[in-house]
Amino acid sequence: MAADQANAWKSKGNLALQEKNFQEAVNCYSEAIKLDASNHIFYSNRSAAYASLGQYEKALEDGNKTVELKPKWAKGYSRVGAALAFLERYEEAVTAYQDGLRLDPSNDQLVNGLKEAENQIAARQKPMNPLADPAALDKLRANPTTRPYLDQKDFMLMFNMAKGNQKLLTQCMSDQRFVNAIGVLLGIDFGGDAEFNAAPQAQARPTTNSNNQPSTSNSSNQPSSTANKNNKGGSTATDNPSLSNEQSKALEEKNLGNTAYKNKDFDVAIGHYTKAIEYDPKNVTFYTNRGAVHFEKRDYEACIDDCHKGVKIGRECRADFKLIAKAFARIANAYIKMEKYEDALTNFENSLAEHRSPDVLKKYNEVKKYMQEMEKKAYINPELSQEEKAKGNEAFQNGKYPEAIKYYNEAIKRNPDNGKLYSNRAACYVKLAEFNLGLKDCDECIRLDPNFIKGHLRKGNILLALKENTKAAAAFSKALELDPDNAEAKDGYYRSSAVTETDPKKRAEAAMQDPEVRNILGDPAMRLILEQMQNDPHAAREHLKNPDVASKLQKLIDAGILSLR
Repeated sequence: MAADQANAWKSKGNLALQEKNFQEAVNCYSEAIKLDASNHIFYSNRSAAYASLGQYEKALEDGNKTVELKPKWAKGYSRVGAALAFLERYEEAVTAYQDGLRLDPSNDQLVNGLKEAENQIAARQKPMNPLADPAALDKLRANPTTRPYLDQKDFMLMFNMAKGNQKLLTQCMSDQRFVNAIGVLLGIDFGGDAEFNAAPQAQARPTTNSNNQPSTSNSSNQPSSTANKNNKGGSTATDNPSLSNEQSKALEEKNLGNTAYKNKDFDVAIGHYTKAIEYDPKNVTFYTNRGAVHFEKRDYEACIDDCHKGVKIGRECRADFKLIAKAFARIANAYIKMEKYEDALTNFENSLAEHRSPDVLKKYNEVKKYMQEMEKKAYINPELSQEEKAKGNEAFQNGKYPEAIKYYNEAIKRNPDNGKLYSNRAACYVKLAEFNLGLKDCDECIRLDPNFIKGHLRKGNILLALKENTKAAAAFSKALELDPDNAEAKDGYYRSSAVTETDPKKRAEAAMQDPEVRNILGDPAMRLILEQMQNDPHAAREHLKNPDVASKLQKLIDAGILSLR
């Protein structure tokens, strides 16, 4: 019976997972695990649901449990590998995928997962030849010192030849341009060259932070500290001979804009960023920084416009994909402020397509969940709910239980806070022997309307059918608190408290081996209560109102020590 109930929860969880109700899926799989903690599939499915919620540590924990329970099942290793990859633990992910492929070499999920993890490892490792890095040109273009080199035909000719020839690269190092380029790619100051030492290094990866503030990394906001030391007269970006006059002025305007932003002088900040764009219109940071200021001023349309311009410029210049992803995320945040949630979701998706940031994914899921809640609220209509309930009642009376469930489902969608609707649907589930679903509806009914006695009665009857006598007695006891004279509650309580053992004496002897039973019987207060109940049967009703006493009495009843007449 427990296995059947667990599989029923699993089926409900699968349906929730298909409908992208990931939290509901987690809850259903958790119920299945409570009933059967040895079933590896329940943990595997819950791992998938946790991963969809962005809860990767929990996904990994369930994946590991799956492998522990079923070490010869390849899919378990796929769950572990996926969770590790989301946590950016790629080396461990590779090991997990390889373990799975030893069991099932043709498994597409494992093959694709292994390939992706290996690609991520390769992307994180600096190549032996830095010119061979796929992002090399982007990094050189983003740095003001090396950017002009890309327009020089002889440099590009040598670059393309040297990136595939380590020996030729060594020869190219006699050219100071290649010394500068390698320094930028490796993030190293080779020293010995005033021009290279003075080059600002922050332009390689201008970033925007999560709270929509402009990029304010130290090296992009002020001249290189090395340059200042080498130029005692107090040099600025304009003193760097490798920068054009316009680029130098642009950097100075950007720094002034950052300072104004920190001082919350937003109009002044916008003015400086605008001048920076006029001097150097191909620098993505200037657009995104100005967009951040518009965001703070609540001028969300202007923020969106600037970030779109930044994306366009970034793609034209092949900027870092993470920078483009952040621009899209900022656009999405602006749309949220404008309550344009569909547009926000679209731009979060664009951001995730560029770079799968966990923070952006979390925000995306939050907005999606909020939209679903808003759709549910917009759908609420108590009058239409009553009409659907009436149709459900008629179908129930005619024995058309699946059809009745359909109507009650619609009634609940139209009025989800009406506890009686859940009770009605629970009655249909009982008729179809779907006791777990019926029990869940009873719990929801009681949560919404704890004084609705029918919810407690229906729950008690379902628990009796599931042979959960102790829990059934508690449900009927609650019903008796609401209506002490309710005949159905009295009958249910007595039925759930009945001793079924054919030999009560032997059952009582076995029960005395239970430490909990011995503790209860050894409690002076409980012994006094038992004596009162023996002398006055009506005293039982008063004592059952105390939850702690009722629980202990039920334990004695289940053990065959006590029976109520």
